[in-house]
Amino acid sequence: MRRFFDLISRHLLMLSFLALVSACGGGGSSSAPAPPNQGGGTAPPEPVTPDFNEVDAAFQSFIDESLVFDGISYVVVDAGGTLHTGTFGDHTEDTVVMLASTSKVPAVMTLMALEEDPASTFSMSQPIGEVLPFDGVYADRTPAQLVSNTSGIPGLRQLGLYGPHLCQFSFEESIEFEACGQILLSVPLPDSHDAGSIFDYGGSQWQLAGVTAAVSANATWNQLVDQYLATPCGLEVFTFGNMWENLSLWDGTPDSLLGQSNPNIEGGAITNLADYAKLLQVHLNGGYCGETQVLSEAALAEMRVDRGGVVAEDPVPYGMGWWIDTDNPGVYDDPGAFGSVSFLDIERGFSGYVAIDDYTRIDADAPARLVRRDIIPLLQSAFDAVAE
Repeated sequence: MRRFFDLISRHLLMLSFLALVSACGGGGSSSAPAPPNQGGGTAPPEPVTPDFNEVDAAFQSFIDESLVFDGISYVVVDAGGTLHTGTFGDHTEDTVVMLASTSKVPAVMTLMALEEDPASTFSMSQPIGEVLPFDGVYADRTPAQLVSNTSGIPGLRQLGLYGPHLCQFSFEESIEFEACGQILLSVPLPDSHDAGSIFDYGGSQWQLAGVTAAVSANATWNQLVDQYLATPCGLEVFTFGNMWENLSLWDGTPDSLLGQSNPNIEGGAITNLADYAKLLQVHLNGGYCGETQVLSEAALAEMRVDRGGVVAEDPVPYGMGWWIDTDNPGVYDDPGAFGSVSFLDIERGFSGYVAIDDYTRIDADAPARLVRRDIIPLLQSAFDAVAE
């Protein structure tokens, strides 16, 4: 076991730095066709679709100039559905990637949907010690604090000191999800703080939120994901696993995903473009997947409320799953350590997801820089142009 902890510690040491700035980001592209007129008579004017040519060109240049990445792909949605998909390099629309921290927004969506289920007793504001069947030093923390990184439990920057807490990164069958949660709750980490006093990104606090939800619902984490997201949204690939112990075992297919019995909540999901597009559309259309409202508009708004920027120590603008761009009002994103990133412009009513499938983390922050510096402004200009 000590060899395992040493392996994980070395393998994940850089995650604390990369997860804070990583995001993601071929080449063909496609745009969604306008639906046919079914009412007879004079057809209403077709909506004007933004011009994505400059966005496509920026992604193509990124791949052409990169010495690290062989492919990149992206999808843009609005409240009505998918507007545009672009694939570059060796990516296709069916490429499946591991998301790392771009798992966070869907994880919070699952928690919020469980809370809103009339049959559920789970609450984002209830101390987790009132739910979990074991005692621990962090029992007074709430799920809302855990997934806003304000619980006071040390985050990923303290990964080298996690010791037994490294169970959350294991796919070994001997490591059970709930048993690991008991360790996280009961084994104190160095430099812990009071709840609500500090922003410290990622780590054990996210895993505890998932364990608490599963225990509250008497279900596995992936059963909750299936119930509240995958089934109503018709997702084909999206699920949570845990590949951190050995990333090389992932071969790009869902069948190679390990660790589903001990899923990593903050960074264990896999997806294709279509699945993540459906999840993002929920944030723009009042919380619906098809005919089913999976989240209320109030819950979606709660995810965007700044909780990390109002603490006393190391404040950073952060909601629940979303980083908040204070220089670009109404813009939120969720980057991951492998380069993938999702983003949302609530003012203009569009959202997007960029996929990367390079897991070396040699230049994992490059796609995030591209998205924040170039892609989002280009998309904003394209949407502004059709709104004039």
